[in-house]
Formats: sequence, structure tokens, C-alpha cells
Amino acid sequence: MRTVTSRQHPLVQAFRSAGRRAGPGTDVLLIEGATLLEEALAAGATIRTVAVTRARLAAPDIAHLIDRLEGHGAEVVQVSDAVMGAMSPVRAPSGIAALGAHRTVDRAAVCAGPDALVVALVHVQDPGNVGAVLRAAEAGGATAVITCGETASPWSWKALRGSMGSAFRLPLSHAAVPAEAVDAARSAGLSTLACVQSGGDAPAAIDFRRPTMVFLGAEGAGLPPGVLSACDRRVSIPMRAPVESLNVAVAAALLVYEAARQRSHH
Repeated sequence: MRTVTSRQHPLVQAFRSAGRRAGPGTDVLLIEGATLLEEALAAGATIRTVAVTRARLAAPDIAHLIDRLEGHGAEVVQVSDAVMGAMSPVRAPSGIAALGAHRTVDRAAVCAGPDALVVALVHVQDPGNVGAVLRAAEAGGATAVITCGETASPWSWKALRGSMGSAFRLPLSHAAVPAEAVDAARSAGLSTLACVQSGGDAPAAIDFRRPTMVFLGAEGAGLPPGVLSACDRRVSIPMRAPVESLNVAVAAALLVYEAARQRSHH
């Protein structure tokens, strides 16, 4: 096991770069913390390099995790606390972090199948919200998530932490523009549903037993006109005044669980 003691080491720069960039154009991701590393390993994610402090390496559970990671081909590097502080994007580093690679699934593939329930996020720029949507989508039985346009990468470290491992298990795809997601849904025969603040049908009135793609936009901005006009139907979640909008992850969870309710009685 080699040791890195300099904050100027190229490996430190590689970690910092991965913390700043994730998503289209790169398959590199930064995984911070033992819990997420366990989730990534269990899901079969590719983990290339692991950095761990001496103090963390002394813990039996971390030592066991390191053995498993090395068994899967990961290089393990011991670093000082100062170097870990430079590598990790979090304010209080956990003492173990890794560089890995993510998998993006073809849009046609995520739309395939008679039980498809795809959540499409349009211009949702908060990575914490993106991660929370992934977690709710997996928990409720959605089959995939597509990020569209300016949506934050589900592979950014903040989104990974928010997803609590769901990003490693749930099929994820990306559409540079929302129209690509609409086209993929149409080609696969999916119903397209736009979630709007008001004026749409109640969730219970939608037939979620059909293969469906649900489009959700950022809270406040909502979905762009092009997506609204392209979708087959609109859905609105009833809210008591004076509440006018819901967090996108809450909205996604309510719709996905309504779909699960309907499908369980199918």
C-alpha cells in the first residue's frame, strides 16, 4: 500500500477534479464515506482508487472493507489527514473516499418493458434534490430515472450522498435536451405525464398501470412549455392553501407511490 503525504500529488488533483465534475463527458465519480462505498461495492460499481487515513484504516470494519475493495481490484492508498482534507469535498471528511466509474444506460433501454415507470427530471439543478428523487424513485418501484437538460448530475458527490446508494442500483440515463426523453418515451410506447403545479388531473385519475414516463421540473420554474405541450396528460398533486408547490423529491415520491398502489392491485 503506497502512501501519499503531499497535497500537490496528482492523485489529490484527480480527487478534487472528480469532486467538481461529474456526468456527461466523464465517467469518473467521487464516493465519500464508508457507507456509500459499501453500497457501491454491493451494486457492482467499478471502484478504481481508494484513499484512507491511518486512523480509519485501524478500525476493524474499515480494514475489512479495504480487503474487499482490494479483492475487487481497487488500488488503496494511505493518506494523511491533511491530504484527505484536500481530497474530500465535504467539510468534515469521513477519512475514506474513492474514485469510481458510473454506468449510464441507453434511453431506449430504460424505456423498455411493459412495467416501465421512468422519472424524467428537467432542469432540476439542486444535486441534493436529484439524489432525494433517486432514493424515492427506487423505494417506490420506479424502473429508471432520466436527467434532462441542466439537471444536476446524479453522479455528483452531493447527489450520491442524497441518493443513499440508489444511484448505484437504479438505471440512469441522460438526455441533453428534454425532447430526447419525450422521443424515447414515444418510441417505446410509454404514456408521457407532465407534473404541473395546478390544473392537471389528480394522481388517482391517471392510469399508472400503463408504461409511463413522468416529467418533473424544478420547484418554482416548473416544466418548460415544450415539455408541457409534448406530454399526453398533466397531473397535479392536490395541496391545501396557502401551499402552492412541493419539493420535487416529495412530488416524485407521491406520484411513484401512487403508481405502486395502482400496480399492486393490477
